[in-house]
Amino acid sequence: MACMTDMRTAHTSDLTGAELAAVRALMDDAFEGDFSDDDWDHTIGGMHALAWEDGELIGHGSLVQRRLLHGGRALRAGYVEAVAVRADRRRRGVASAVMDALERILRDGGYEVGALGAADEAVPLYAGRGWQLWRGPSSVVSPAGLQRTEEEDGCIYVFPLGAALDLDGALACDWRPGDVW
Repeated sequence: MACMTDMRTAHTSDLTGAELAAVRALMDDAFEGDFSDDDWDHTIGGMHALAWEDGELIGHGSLVQRRLLHGGRALRAGYVEAVAVRADRRRRGVASAVMDALERILRDGGYEVGALGAADEAVPLYAGRGWQLWRGPSSVVSPAGLQRTEEEDGCIYVFPLGAALDLDGALACDWRPGDVW
């Protein structure tokens, strides 16, 4: 019997407690226990793309609003978080379906740019979809002022949506607890 994959997009406020628990369980499993409470906080409060198969969550990604500073401007950014696919469903197009849904929200949501921090194994997915590597220096606007985030250089990808971007220029994100990018 063939399995059916259903995609759902919804704001965090429209997810049930059971759905949120399923997302958290998927994140904990997919990231092999390396998904912190700060990572969870970064995941919620925006739009979610959920891939369900026979009533089980097999894929997820979320899009949260952030401010990025570039070229003397504050850009309204849609920031992709918590993209994961259950291990036994990987390499079957689930992550692409999740990204299709998130990119549709990016294009239709009034954002000036999409952004994400990519793990090495995810780079082919994002680059193949037109996400572009940010080559310039990265920073965070922290409570102590602008601070470089050299460890993130080479891991940030952007999805241009109309804002003028110099991929070799400086890019800064707003501060948050945990991983800032």
